Amino acid sequence: MAKEDFNDLLWFLAVAEERSFTRAAAKLGITQSTLSHTIKRLETRMGLRLLARTTRSVALTEAGERLLHSLAPRVSAIRDDLAALTALRDKPSGTIRITLSDHALEGLVWPKLEPILSQYPDIKLELSRDNGLRNIVEDGFDAGIRLGESIEKDMIAVRIGPDWRLLAVASPEYLANRPLPQHPQELIQHNCINQRQTTSGGLYVWEFEKDGQELRVRVDGQLTFNSSYSIVDAALRGHGIGYVPDDLVTEHIRAGRLVPLLESWSPPFAGYYIYYPSRHQNSPAFKVVVDALRHHAL
Repeated sequence: MAKEDFNDLLWFLAVAEERSFTRAAAKLGITQSTLSHTIKRLETRMGLRLLARTTRSVALTEAGERLLHSLAPRVSAIRDDLAALTALRDKPSGTIRITLSDHALEGLVWPKLEPILSQYPDIKLELSRDNGLRNIVEDGFDAGIRLGESIEKDMIAVRIGPDWRLLAVASPEYLANRPLPQHPQELIQHNCINQRQTTSGGLYVWEFEKDGQELRVRVDGQLTFNSSYSIVDAALRGHGIGYVPDDLVTEHIRAGRLVPLLESWSPPFAGYYIYYPSRHQNSPAFKVVVDALRHHAL
């Protein structure tokens, strides 16, 4: 039977279940004459009489009974499957892929997202650690997490963390026989720990600001990493001055293991945002992730 004939079968099923052309037509939202014509066409195509009509009632022939018993459970199963798919649309499930830096992952994102795993067992997370600026659309990510200042204007951005700043630090051992830098330009006289930028492949140029004056310094040293955590570890071991997010070194400074430098040149800036292309058609799982990450200022 041709694919377009399935509507005729569904209309027959409505008449067979209602035992009335009038009630079936009302249920289907069509006229009684259209329904009667469709059933006659179905009977002609099948070469079988399916319904016995009288002025007061509609009865099924033997062929009609057999067709009803064949159709009803199949159509019911399809309806159940469609209902299940609709429920899936509203149920947080599926894989959410996010690209983000190691600092954002370890210090902010993972502590916020870990609790949702047990609450939403059908959500899967793929967190791709990358300190570069990936094209989330071309690379197949649902979202990215970066500093607000580095997000394209056509993206939707939701703040997920507080302000923070980069801070130059060194160990007391490294500074023991060296003068403390009083100005960012004096860093060129020191052994500084560089950071390689994944996207451009170049070294990060240290950025400072004071009283509206912005300053960029190209530093040099024996070590280069592409991870802030490795830079902190190297600074702790006395290998030079590192320039890292302040939250990574707060405890080390408090304990005297590291010394902050040039603090007046390191003002805070807007922290991390999750960004994505559009608000439209975001899945329930994606909304759960965004809500879990959303920053709530104290």
